Amino acid sequence: MRLLRLIKIISVALRFGLDDFLRGHGRAGGLHQLLRGVLFWRDLSQPRAARLRRTLEALGPIFVKFGQILSTRRDLLPEDIAEELAKLQDQVPPFPGDEAVAVIERAHGKPLADIFKTFDRTALASASVAQVHLAQLHDGREAAVKILRPGIATVIHGDLELLDAGATLLERLWADGKRLKPHEVVAEFGRHLNDELDLMREAANASQLRRNFTGSPLLAVPEVYWAFCASEVMVMERMHGTPVSQVAALREQGVDIPRLARAGVEIFFSQVFRDGFFHADMHPGNILVSPAGQYIALDFGIMGTLTPVDKNYLARNFLAFFHRDYRRVAEAHVESGWVPPGTRVDEFEAAIRAVCEPIFDKPLKDISFGKLLLRLFQTSRRFNMEIQPQLVMLQKTLLNIEGLGRELDPNLDLWATAKPYLERWMSEQVGWRALLQAIREEAPFWANTLPQLPRLIHRALSQERVAPLQRELEQIKREHRRVRRSLWLVTALFAASTMLAVVLFWLR
Repeated sequence: MRLLRLIKIISVALRFGLDDFLRGHGRAGGLHQLLRGVLFWRDLSQPRAARLRRTLEALGPIFVKFGQILSTRRDLLPEDIAEELAKLQDQVPPFPGDEAVAVIERAHGKPLADIFKTFDRTALASASVAQVHLAQLHDGREAAVKILRPGIATVIHGDLELLDAGATLLERLWADGKRLKPHEVVAEFGRHLNDELDLMREAANASQLRRNFTGSPLLAVPEVYWAFCASEVMVMERMHGTPVSQVAALREQGVDIPRLARAGVEIFFSQVFRDGFFHADMHPGNILVSPAGQYIALDFGIMGTLTPVDKNYLARNFLAFFHRDYRRVAEAHVESGWVPPGTRVDEFEAAIRAVCEPIFDKPLKDISFGKLLLRLFQTSRRFNMEIQPQLVMLQKTLLNIEGLGRELDPNLDLWATAKPYLERWMSEQVGWRALLQAIREEAPFWANTLPQLPRLIHRALSQERVAPLQRELEQIKREHRRVRRSLWLVTALFAASTMLAVVLFWLR
Protein backbone atom coordinates (compact mmCIF):
# COMPACT_ATOMS: atom_id res chain seq x y z
CA MET A 1 0.00 0.00 0.00
CA ARG A 2 2.81 2.38 0.84
CA LEU A 3 4.44 1.65 -2.53
CA LEU A 4 1.18 2.44 -4.34
CA ARG A 5 0.88 5.67 -2.36
CA LEU A 6 4.44 6.62 -3.32
CA ILE A 7 3.73 5.90 -6.99
CA LYS A 8 0.64 8.11 -6.84
CA ILE A 9 2.61 10.95 -5.23
CA ILE A 10 5.30 10.78 -7.90
CA SER A 11 2.77 10.62 -10.75
CA VAL A 12 0.81 13.62 -9.43
CA ALA A 13 4.02 15.61 -8.92
CA LEU A 14 5.11 14.88 -12.50
CA ARG A 15 1.66 15.71 -13.86
CA PHE A 16 1.90 19.19 -12.37
CA GLY A 17 5.53 19.63 -13.42
CA LEU A 18 7.16 19.85 -10.01
CA ASP A 19 10.40 18.72 -11.65
CA ASP A 20 10.76 22.43 -12.48
CA PHE A 21 12.14 22.81 -8.97
CA LEU A 22 15.14 20.75 -10.11
CA ARG A 23 16.01 23.19 -12.87
CA GLY A 24 19.50 24.62 -12.62
CA HIS A 25 20.75 21.97 -10.22
CA GLY A 26 23.84 20.16 -11.47
CA ARG A 27 22.78 16.72 -10.27
CA ALA A 28 19.24 16.83 -11.59
CA GLY A 29 19.34 19.29 -14.49
CA GLY A 30 19.62 16.47 -17.05
CA LEU A 31 16.71 14.59 -15.45
CA HIS A 32 14.57 17.74 -15.64
CA GLN A 33 15.32 18.15 -19.36
CA LEU A 34 14.55 14.47 -20.01
CA LEU A 35 11.19 14.68 -18.25
CA ARG A 36 10.24 17.80 -20.19
CA GLY A 37 10.87 15.90 -23.43
CA VAL A 38 9.07 12.70 -22.47
CA LEU A 39 6.08 13.96 -20.47
CA PHE A 40 4.74 16.21 -23.21
CA TRP A 41 1.11 15.91 -22.06
CA ARG A 42 1.58 18.03 -18.93
CA ASP A 43 0.10 21.50 -18.49
CA LEU A 44 2.91 23.83 -17.42
CA SER A 45 1.11 27.07 -18.20
CA GLN A 46 0.75 28.12 -14.54
CA PRO A 47 3.64 29.38 -12.37
CA ARG A 48 5.52 26.78 -10.32
CA ALA A 49 3.98 27.95 -7.04
CA ALA A 50 0.42 27.47 -8.32
CA ARG A 51 1.33 24.01 -9.62
CA LEU A 52 2.76 23.10 -6.21
CA ARG A 53 -0.50 24.18 -4.55
CA ARG A 54 -2.57 22.12 -7.03
CA THR A 55 -0.34 19.10 -6.39
CA LEU A 56 -0.95 19.25 -2.64
CA GLU A 57 -4.71 19.65 -3.21
CA ALA A 58 -4.72 16.60 -5.50
CA LEU A 59 -2.83 14.46 -2.96
CA GLY A 60 -5.45 14.90 -0.26
CA PRO A 61 -6.13 16.51 3.11
CA ILE A 62 -2.88 15.58 4.87
CA PHE A 63 -0.81 17.19 2.13
CA VAL A 64 -3.13 20.20 2.11
CA LYS A 65 -2.56 20.65 5.84
CA PHE A 66 1.18 20.23 5.27
CA GLY A 67 1.02 23.04 2.70
CA GLN A 68 -0.83 25.23 5.18
CA ILE A 69 1.86 24.70 7.82
CA LEU A 70 4.58 25.13 5.20
CA SER A 71 3.11 28.49 4.16
CA THR A 72 3.91 29.85 7.63
CA ARG A 73 7.64 29.22 7.15
CA ARG A 74 8.16 32.47 5.27
CA ASP A 75 11.60 32.66 6.82
CA LEU A 76 12.56 29.66 4.67
CA LEU A 77 10.37 29.71 1.55
CA PRO A 78 10.63 31.89 -1.54
CA GLU A 79 7.94 34.57 -1.41
CA ASP A 80 5.98 33.32 -4.45
CA ILE A 81 5.59 29.84 -2.94
CA ALA A 82 4.64 31.13 0.52
CA GLU A 83 1.95 33.40 -0.95
CA GLU A 84 0.48 30.61 -3.08
CA LEU A 85 0.44 28.00 -0.31
CA ALA A 86 -1.39 30.48 1.92
CA LYS A 87 -4.39 30.06 -0.45
CA LEU A 88 -4.87 26.41 0.45
CA GLN A 89 -8.29 25.61 1.86
CA ASP A 90 -8.91 22.40 3.76
CA GLN A 91 -12.34 21.41 2.45
CA VAL A 92 -12.66 17.68 3.07
CA PRO A 93 -15.73 15.47 2.43
CA PRO A 94 -17.14 14.06 5.69
CA PHE A 95 -16.99 10.39 6.60
CA PRO A 96 -20.35 8.57 7.12
CA GLY A 97 -22.36 9.24 10.24
CA ASP A 98 -22.54 5.52 11.07
CA GLU A 99 -18.73 5.44 11.32
CA ALA A 100 -18.86 8.47 13.63
CA VAL A 101 -21.35 6.64 15.87
CA ALA A 102 -19.10 3.56 15.90
CA VAL A 103 -16.12 5.66 17.07
CA ILE A 104 -18.21 7.21 19.89
CA GLU A 105 -19.59 3.87 21.09
CA ARG A 106 -16.15 2.25 21.01
CA ALA A 107 -14.64 5.14 23.00
CA HIS A 108 -17.36 5.04 25.69
CA GLY A 109 -18.12 1.32 25.68
CA LYS A 110 -21.91 1.78 25.56
CA PRO A 111 -24.70 2.53 23.04
CA LEU A 112 -25.10 6.02 21.59
CA ALA A 113 -28.54 6.39 23.21
CA ASP A 114 -26.96 6.05 26.66
CA ILE A 115 -24.53 8.89 25.89
CA PHE A 116 -26.65 11.49 24.06
CA LYS A 117 -30.34 12.29 24.07
CA THR A 118 -30.10 13.24 20.39
CA PHE A 119 -27.27 13.00 17.87
CA ASP A 120 -27.21 14.44 14.35
CA ARG A 121 -25.51 11.88 12.08
CA THR A 122 -24.92 14.54 9.43
CA ALA A 123 -21.62 16.34 10.07
CA LEU A 124 -21.80 20.08 10.70
CA ALA A 125 -18.17 20.61 9.60
CA SER A 126 -15.42 18.36 8.29
CA ALA A 127 -11.64 18.76 8.18
CA SER A 128 -8.65 16.57 7.44
CA VAL A 129 -8.25 15.06 10.92
CA ALA A 130 -11.74 15.20 12.45
CA GLN A 131 -15.32 16.31 11.93
CA VAL A 132 -18.01 17.87 14.12
CA HIS A 133 -21.58 16.70 14.81
CA LEU A 134 -24.29 18.37 16.88
CA ALA A 135 -25.88 16.58 19.81
CA GLN A 136 -27.91 17.09 22.98
CA LEU A 137 -27.02 15.68 26.38
CA HIS A 138 -29.63 13.96 28.54
CA ASP A 139 -29.71 16.99 30.83
CA GLY A 140 -30.76 19.18 27.88
CA ARG A 141 -27.43 20.93 27.19
CA GLU A 142 -26.52 21.45 23.53
CA ALA A 143 -23.18 20.00 22.54
CA ALA A 144 -20.72 19.92 19.67
CA VAL A 145 -19.04 16.53 19.24
CA LYS A 146 -15.64 16.37 17.53
CA ILE A 147 -14.68 12.91 16.25
CA LEU A 148 -11.37 11.72 14.80
CA ARG A 149 -11.46 10.21 11.32
CA PRO A 150 -11.28 6.39 11.59
CA GLY A 151 -7.82 5.12 10.67
CA ILE A 152 -6.42 8.63 10.28
CA ALA A 153 -3.39 7.91 12.51
CA THR A 154 -2.18 5.16 10.15
CA VAL A 155 -2.63 7.41 7.12
CA ILE A 156 -0.81 10.29 8.78
CA HIS A 157 2.17 8.21 9.91
CA GLY A 158 2.52 6.65 6.45
CA ASP A 159 2.37 10.03 4.70
CA LEU A 160 4.84 11.52 7.19
CA GLU A 161 7.36 8.81 6.35
CA LEU A 162 6.91 9.54 2.64
CA LEU A 163 7.25 13.28 3.27
CA ASP A 164 10.46 12.67 5.16
CA ALA A 165 11.80 10.57 2.29
CA GLY A 166 10.83 13.40 -0.05
CA ALA A 167 12.73 15.82 2.19
CA THR A 168 15.88 13.74 1.68
CA LEU A 169 15.44 13.87 -2.11
CA LEU A 170 14.79 17.60 -1.95
CA GLU A 171 18.04 18.18 -0.06
CA ARG A 172 20.03 16.15 -2.60
CA LEU A 173 18.41 17.30 -5.83
CA TRP A 174 17.56 20.99 -5.29
CA ALA A 175 20.18 23.69 -4.86
CA ASP A 176 18.24 25.41 -2.06
CA GLY A 177 17.17 22.13 -0.46
CA LYS A 178 19.41 22.20 2.63
CA ARG A 179 18.76 25.86 3.33
CA LEU A 180 15.01 25.17 3.46
CA LYS A 181 15.57 22.54 6.20
CA PRO A 182 12.90 20.16 4.84
CA HIS A 183 13.46 17.49 7.52
CA GLU A 184 12.85 20.07 10.27
CA VAL A 185 9.70 21.29 8.52
CA VAL A 186 8.35 17.73 8.21
CA ALA A 187 9.20 17.05 11.88
CA GLU A 188 7.39 20.24 12.93
CA PHE A 189 4.38 19.23 10.84
CA GLY A 190 4.43 15.79 12.47
CA ARG A 191 4.40 17.33 15.96
CA HIS A 192 1.34 19.43 15.09
CA LEU A 193 -0.51 16.44 13.65
CA ASN A 194 0.33 14.17 16.58
CA ASP A 195 -1.03 16.83 18.93
CA GLU A 196 -4.26 16.96 16.90
CA LEU A 197 -4.64 13.17 17.04
CA ASP A 198 -5.26 13.30 20.81
CA LEU A 199 -8.55 15.11 21.41
CA MET A 200 -8.01 15.00 25.17
CA ARG A 201 -5.05 17.29 24.61
CA GLU A 202 -7.21 19.63 22.55
CA ALA A 203 -9.86 19.59 25.28
CA ALA A 204 -7.21 20.58 27.82
CA ASN A 205 -6.13 23.45 25.54
CA ALA A 206 -9.72 24.68 25.31
CA SER A 207 -10.15 24.45 29.07
CA GLN A 208 -6.97 26.47 29.70
CA LEU A 209 -7.91 29.18 27.19
CA ARG A 210 -11.40 29.41 28.68
CA ARG A 211 -9.91 29.84 32.15
CA ASN A 212 -7.58 32.58 30.87
CA PHE A 213 -10.55 34.57 29.51
CA THR A 214 -13.11 33.90 32.23
CA GLY A 215 -15.48 36.89 32.38
CA SER A 216 -13.86 38.58 29.37
CA PRO A 217 -16.20 40.68 27.19
CA LEU A 218 -13.83 40.13 24.24
CA LEU A 219 -13.55 36.35 23.86
CA ALA A 220 -15.77 33.37 24.68
CA VAL A 221 -14.48 29.79 24.73
CA PRO A 222 -16.81 26.75 24.88
CA GLU A 223 -16.97 24.70 28.07
CA VAL A 224 -15.54 21.19 27.80
CA TYR A 225 -17.83 18.38 28.97
CA TRP A 226 -15.08 16.20 30.40
CA ALA A 227 -17.31 13.25 31.33
CA PHE A 228 -17.94 12.64 27.63
CA CYS A 229 -14.39 13.14 26.28
CA ALA A 230 -11.88 10.53 25.15
CA SER A 231 -8.78 10.52 22.96
CA GLU A 232 -10.95 10.05 19.83
CA VAL A 233 -13.99 12.09 20.94
CA MET A 234 -14.24 15.62 22.33
CA VAL A 235 -17.59 16.96 23.57
CA MET A 236 -17.99 20.65 24.33
CA GLU A 237 -20.62 23.35 24.66
CA ARG A 238 -22.28 24.34 21.39
CA MET A 239 -21.59 27.98 20.56
CA HIS A 240 -23.92 30.17 18.51
CA GLY A 241 -22.56 32.96 16.33
CA THR A 242 -21.86 34.27 12.85
CA PRO A 243 -18.62 33.37 11.01
CA VAL A 244 -16.27 36.34 11.31
CA SER A 245 -15.75 36.36 7.54
CA GLN A 246 -19.44 37.30 6.97
CA VAL A 247 -18.88 41.01 7.51
CA ALA A 248 -22.13 42.12 5.85
CA ALA A 249 -24.19 39.87 8.13
CA LEU A 250 -22.35 41.20 11.19
CA ARG A 251 -23.14 44.77 10.17
CA GLU A 252 -26.82 43.87 9.81
CA GLN A 253 -26.71 42.58 13.40
CA GLY A 254 -25.40 45.96 14.55
CA VAL A 255 -21.88 44.79 15.37
CA ASP A 256 -19.32 47.62 15.52
CA ILE A 257 -16.84 46.30 12.95
CA PRO A 258 -13.88 48.68 13.65
CA ARG A 259 -14.23 47.95 17.37
CA LEU A 260 -14.34 44.23 16.59
CA ALA A 261 -11.08 44.53 14.63
CA ARG A 262 -9.36 46.37 17.52
CA ALA A 263 -10.66 43.76 19.97
CA GLY A 264 -9.02 41.04 17.89
CA VAL A 265 -5.65 42.76 18.28
CA GLU A 266 -6.13 43.10 22.04
CA ILE A 267 -7.11 39.43 22.36
CA PHE A 268 -3.98 38.39 20.50
CA PHE A 269 -1.62 40.49 22.62
CA SER A 270 -3.39 39.37 25.80
CA GLN A 271 -2.80 35.73 24.89
CA VAL A 272 0.84 36.32 23.94
CA PHE A 273 2.10 38.74 26.61
CA ARG A 274 -0.25 38.17 29.53
CA ASP A 275 -0.67 34.39 29.28
CA GLY A 276 2.14 33.12 27.04
CA PHE A 277 -0.48 30.71 25.64
CA PHE A 278 -2.11 31.57 22.33
CA HIS A 279 -4.45 30.12 19.73
CA ALA A 280 -2.15 29.42 16.77
CA ASP A 281 -4.81 28.57 14.17
CA MET A 282 -6.99 31.69 14.16
CA HIS A 283 -8.19 31.62 10.57
CA PRO A 284 -11.78 32.80 9.84
CA GLY A 285 -13.13 29.23 9.82
CA ASN A 286 -12.29 28.90 13.52
CA ILE A 287 -13.88 32.14 14.73
CA LEU A 288 -17.52 33.12 15.29
CA VAL A 289 -18.90 36.44 16.50
CA SER A 290 -21.87 36.80 18.84
CA PRO A 291 -24.56 39.46 18.21
CA ALA A 292 -22.99 41.44 21.09
CA GLY A 293 -19.67 41.62 19.20
CA GLN A 294 -17.84 39.02 21.28
CA TYR A 295 -15.39 36.69 19.55
CA ILE A 296 -16.01 32.94 19.91
CA ALA A 297 -12.97 30.68 19.51
CA LEU A 298 -13.26 27.19 18.05
CA ASP A 299 -10.79 24.35 17.29
CA PHE A 300 -7.94 24.22 19.81
CA GLY A 301 -5.72 21.60 18.23
CA ILE A 302 -2.81 23.97 17.56
CA MET A 303 -1.75 26.22 20.44
CA GLY A 304 1.48 28.15 20.92
CA THR A 305 3.36 28.76 24.14
CA LEU A 306 5.99 31.33 25.13
CA THR A 307 8.33 31.44 28.11
CA PRO A 308 8.69 34.63 30.19
CA VAL A 309 12.04 35.19 28.44
CA ASP A 310 10.37 34.94 25.03
CA LYS A 311 7.59 37.32 26.07
CA ASN A 312 10.03 39.90 27.40
CA TYR A 313 12.18 39.66 24.27
CA LEU A 314 9.19 40.13 21.96
CA ALA A 315 7.75 43.05 23.90
CA ARG A 316 11.08 44.91 23.91
CA ASN A 317 11.53 44.27 20.20
CA PHE A 318 8.04 45.46 19.30
CA LEU A 319 8.45 48.65 21.32
CA ALA A 320 11.89 49.24 19.81
CA PHE A 321 10.33 48.93 16.35
CA PHE A 322 7.61 51.39 17.27
CA HIS A 323 10.27 53.88 18.42
CA ARG A 324 12.59 53.05 15.48
CA ASP A 325 15.36 52.10 17.90
CA TYR A 326 17.12 49.62 15.62
CA ARG A 327 20.18 49.47 17.85
CA ARG A 328 18.07 48.04 20.65
CA VAL A 329 16.55 45.46 18.28
CA ALA A 330 20.00 44.29 17.20
CA GLU A 331 21.25 44.14 20.80
CA ALA A 332 18.20 42.12 21.86
CA HIS A 333 18.94 39.51 19.21
CA VAL A 334 22.54 39.18 20.32
CA GLU A 335 21.64 39.10 24.04
CA SER A 336 19.06 36.37 23.45
CA GLY A 337 21.63 34.19 21.70
CA TRP A 338 19.54 33.98 18.54
CA VAL A 339 22.43 35.25 16.44
CA PRO A 340 26.06 34.12 16.87
CA PRO A 341 27.88 35.91 19.72
CA GLY A 342 30.49 37.31 17.32
CA THR A 343 27.87 39.20 15.28
CA ARG A 344 28.70 42.88 14.88
CA VAL A 345 25.82 44.81 16.37
CA ASP A 346 26.39 47.84 14.13
CA GLU A 347 26.16 45.72 10.96
CA PHE A 348 23.03 43.97 12.19
CA GLU A 349 21.54 47.34 13.15
CA ALA A 350 22.24 48.73 9.66
CA ALA A 351 20.59 45.73 8.02
CA ILE A 352 17.45 46.09 10.17
CA ARG A 353 17.32 49.83 9.46
CA ALA A 354 17.45 49.14 5.70
CA VAL A 355 14.38 46.94 6.04
CA CYS A 356 12.32 49.15 8.35
CA GLU A 357 12.98 52.72 7.27
CA PRO A 358 11.20 52.48 3.88
CA ILE A 359 8.18 51.01 5.66
CA PHE A 360 8.06 53.73 8.29
CA ASP A 361 7.96 56.39 5.60
CA LYS A 362 4.37 55.24 4.94
CA PRO A 363 1.40 55.95 7.16
CA LEU A 364 1.13 53.30 9.85
CA LYS A 365 -2.22 52.04 8.56
CA ASP A 366 -0.53 51.09 5.26
CA ILE A 367 2.16 48.97 6.95
CA SER A 368 1.89 45.20 6.63
CA PHE A 369 3.14 43.70 9.85
CA GLY A 370 3.34 40.27 8.21
CA LYS A 371 5.51 41.50 5.35
CA LEU A 372 7.71 43.35 7.81
CA LEU A 373 8.31 40.12 9.71
CA LEU A 374 9.03 38.33 6.44
CA ARG A 375 11.66 40.87 5.39
CA LEU A 376 13.22 40.80 8.83
CA PHE A 377 13.49 37.00 8.69
CA GLN A 378 15.07 37.21 5.25
CA THR A 379 17.59 39.76 6.50
CA SER A 380 18.41 37.85 9.68
CA ARG A 381 19.17 34.78 7.58
CA ARG A 382 22.32 36.57 6.42
CA PHE A 383 23.42 36.75 10.05
CA ASN A 384 22.75 33.04 10.76
CA MET A 385 19.86 33.79 13.09
CA GLU A 386 18.54 30.58 14.63
CA ILE A 387 14.97 29.61 13.82
CA GLN A 388 12.76 29.62 16.93
CA PRO A 389 9.82 27.17 16.46
CA GLN A 390 7.63 28.96 19.00
CA LEU A 391 8.10 32.25 17.13
CA VAL A 392 7.27 30.62 13.80
CA MET A 393 3.88 29.73 15.29
CA LEU A 394 3.60 33.31 16.49
CA GLN A 395 4.40 34.63 13.02
CA LYS A 396 1.67 32.44 11.54
CA THR A 397 -0.81 33.79 14.08
CA LEU A 398 0.25 37.39 13.43
CA LEU A 399 -0.37 36.94 9.71
CA ASN A 400 -3.81 35.48 10.44
CA ILE A 401 -4.65 38.33 12.82
CA GLU A 402 -3.47 40.99 10.40
CA GLY A 403 -5.42 39.46 7.51
CA LEU A 404 -8.54 39.09 9.64
CA GLY A 405 -8.26 42.63 11.00
CA ARG A 406 -7.85 44.19 7.56
CA GLU A 407 -10.79 42.15 6.25
CA LEU A 408 -12.94 43.59 9.03
CA ASP A 409 -11.51 47.13 8.90
CA PRO A 410 -9.12 48.10 6.06
CA ASN A 411 -8.14 51.22 8.03
CA LEU A 412 -7.07 49.21 11.06
CA ASP A 413 -3.88 50.67 12.52
CA LEU A 414 -2.37 47.49 13.90
CA TRP A 415 0.69 49.13 15.40
CA ALA A 416 -1.11 52.05 16.99
CA THR A 417 -3.64 49.63 18.47
CA ALA A 418 -0.93 47.38 19.89
CA LYS A 419 1.48 50.07 21.15
CA PRO A 420 -0.50 51.21 24.26
CA TYR A 421 -1.08 47.62 25.28
CA LEU A 422 2.63 46.77 24.95
CA GLU A 423 3.72 49.89 26.83
CA ARG A 424 1.31 49.09 29.65
CA TRP A 425 2.53 45.48 29.75
CA MET A 426 6.17 46.57 29.84
CA SER A 427 5.49 48.99 32.69
CA GLU A 428 3.96 46.11 34.60
CA GLN A 429 7.05 43.98 33.98
CA VAL A 430 9.77 46.43 35.00
CA GLY A 431 8.10 48.94 37.35
CA TRP A 432 6.79 48.85 40.89
CA ARG A 433 3.80 46.77 39.74
CA ALA A 434 6.23 44.07 38.63
CA LEU A 435 7.90 44.17 42.07
CA LEU A 436 4.55 43.76 43.85
CA GLN A 437 3.57 40.92 41.53
CA ALA A 438 6.88 39.15 42.13
CA ILE A 439 6.42 39.52 45.90
CA ARG A 440 2.91 38.05 45.66
CA GLU A 441 4.15 35.11 43.59
CA GLU A 442 7.15 34.40 45.82
CA ALA A 443 5.34 34.98 49.14
CA PRO A 444 4.30 31.30 49.64
CA PHE A 445 7.88 30.17 49.00
CA TRP A 446 9.40 32.66 51.45
CA ALA A 447 6.72 31.94 54.06
CA ASN A 448 7.80 28.31 53.95
CA THR A 449 11.55 29.02 53.73
CA LEU A 450 12.13 31.84 56.24
CA PRO A 451 11.48 29.73 59.38
CA GLN A 452 14.00 27.20 58.07
CA LEU A 453 16.76 29.74 57.36
CA PRO A 454 18.64 29.32 60.71
CA ARG A 455 18.71 25.54 60.28
CA LEU A 456 19.74 25.83 56.61
CA ILE A 457 22.54 28.30 57.50
CA HIS A 458 23.75 26.04 60.33
CA ARG A 459 23.76 23.05 57.97
CA ALA A 460 25.68 24.98 55.33
CA LEU A 461 28.28 26.16 57.86
CA SER A 462 28.59 22.68 59.31
CA GLN A 463 29.10 21.23 55.88
CA GLU A 464 31.72 23.88 55.18
CA ARG A 465 33.69 22.88 58.35
CA VAL A 466 33.13 19.17 57.93
CA ALA A 467 34.02 18.97 54.26
CA PRO A 468 37.84 19.19 54.77
CA LEU A 469 37.65 16.58 57.56
CA GLN A 470 35.63 14.31 55.30
CA ARG A 471 38.24 14.62 52.57
CA GLU A 472 41.03 13.76 55.06
CA LEU A 473 39.02 10.79 56.36
CA GLU A 474 38.51 9.49 52.82
CA GLN A 475 42.29 9.79 52.25
CA ILE A 476 42.99 7.83 55.47
CA LYS A 477 40.50 5.16 54.39
CA ARG A 478 42.19 4.84 51.00
CA GLU A 479 45.61 4.49 52.69
CA HIS A 480 44.18 1.93 55.09
CA ARG A 481 42.79 -0.15 52.21
CA ARG A 482 46.13 0.01 50.39
CA VAL A 483 48.07 -1.11 53.54
CA ARG A 484 45.57 -3.89 54.15
CA ARG A 485 45.95 -5.16 50.58
CA SER A 486 49.78 -5.08 51.02
CA LEU A 487 49.54 -7.08 54.26
CA TRP A 488 47.35 -9.70 52.61
CA LEU A 489 49.87 -9.98 49.79
CA VAL A 490 52.83 -10.37 52.21
CA THR A 491 50.90 -12.96 54.23
CA ALA A 492 50.04 -14.91 51.10
CA LEU A 493 53.64 -14.89 49.90
CA PHE A 494 54.88 -15.98 53.35
CA ALA A 495 52.39 -18.83 53.46
CA ALA A 496 53.32 -19.94 49.94
CA SER A 497 57.05 -19.88 50.69
CA THR A 498 56.53 -21.83 53.94
CA MET A 499 54.53 -24.49 52.18
CA LEU A 500 57.16 -24.71 49.46
CA ALA A 501 59.93 -25.17 52.10
CA VAL A 502 57.95 -27.93 53.80
CA VAL A 503 57.39 -29.76 50.51
CA LEU A 504 61.09 -29.54 49.59
CA PHE A 505 62.06 -30.82 53.09
CA TRP A 506 59.88 -33.93 52.74
CA LEU A 507 61.06 -34.61 49.19
CA ARG A 508 64.63 -34.52 50.35
